[in-house]
Amino acid sequence: MPTSDDSLAAGTAVERLGHRLGADWPHLAAARQWARRERRDLAAAVEGHVPEDTSVVVFGSLARDEASRESDIDWTLLVDGPSDPRHLVAAQALGRTVHQHGREPGREGTFGSLAFSHELIHRIGGEDDTNSNTTRRILLLLESAPLGRHAAYDRVLGHVLWRYLDEDRGLWTGSGRAKVPRFLLNDISRYWRTMLVDFAYKQRSRAGRGWALRNIKLRMSRKLIFLSGLLGCFSPVLDLDADEVAATFGRDAARSDEGPMRLTRHLLEVIARPPLEVVAHALLHHAGEVALAADGAARRLFDAYDAFLALISEPASRRELAEVDYDGLEASAAFSRGRRIAGDFQHAVAEIFLHGEGPLARLTIDHGIF
Repeated sequence: MPTSDDSLAAGTAVERLGHRLGADWPHLAAARQWARRERRDLAAAVEGHVPEDTSVVVFGSLARDEASRESDIDWTLLVDGPSDPRHLVAAQALGRTVHQHGREPGREGTFGSLAFSHELIHRIGGEDDTNSNTTRRILLLLESAPLGRHAAYDRVLGHVLWRYLDEDRGLWTGSGRAKVPRFLLNDISRYWRTMLVDFAYKQRSRAGRGWALRNIKLRMSRKLIFLSGLLGCFSPVLDLDADEVAATFGRDAARSDEGPMRLTRHLLEVIARPPLEVVAHALLHHAGEVALAADGAARRLFDAYDAFLALISEPASRRELAEVDYDGLEASAAFSRGRRIAGDFQHAVAEIFLHGEGPLARLTIDHGIF
């Protein structure tokens, strides 16, 4: 719900939060500028390689507005139409174009090729919902951005959300006052736990190589997207006024397509923002005055994230994190610095989402945990 902060000069939620706290986060600003410029350049480069029924989608730091020269480019050609051999030809051409612009996706094969709407929409849960499929679907919701032609992207996003919302019977027929989409929330939570398990798997399969960098990312950027997913699911409670709640969850709307359609539109607006924007918006409006004090948890959370982006955008520090082995961790200045930053971030997150006096802690405990 709007507050007096909306009267501040136009800018992102992160900029408005910084203005309110008297904070300057230069690395967040630099990463945002770099990411947006890189997406514009990539969109121009891939124009002409995108078939009618597809969209080129980027993920990771480039989509989150957190990119630097050191960032990978995670992308996929999202297909929402009949099978066509030319889709693979287009994806291969895209791969060559992306290779000219930066670092290629990781070796797991989750990105850097084709993804199909049928699997993303119809295979939610069950044995056919593989780790790769779950990853593509949840990251499509939490940290993605289309390059150029976006009709297929928009359709798939809307249809994925519709599945989560329309089939959530408790959301529409339950007696609880807090309207939280639990089907969606549980899948986001499942993905967070899957990332934690896969971290241990990669540790073993890669003989520890890259462990330090993955560890810091897991504790920072991966945790951030989980937080933004929680806040997206909490947003019907946090951001819809009484009239909007009645129009969305009232008896007539809940018994027809109107309710799911309205909630889908609302969530599409939320997930269109990068994760840092989702978190900053929640802190501005719902964290409470203690968290927003000059030295409060909101300031410490964003201070830590700014320091994290500084760390992984420095070529020498990033290289050290990527190459240091277990025996060298204790002597690694980059890892020690990253561990301190991640600790500060976690303490701020816990203070806001577990121990805070505002609605964020109550919703997290009632719905995000139990």
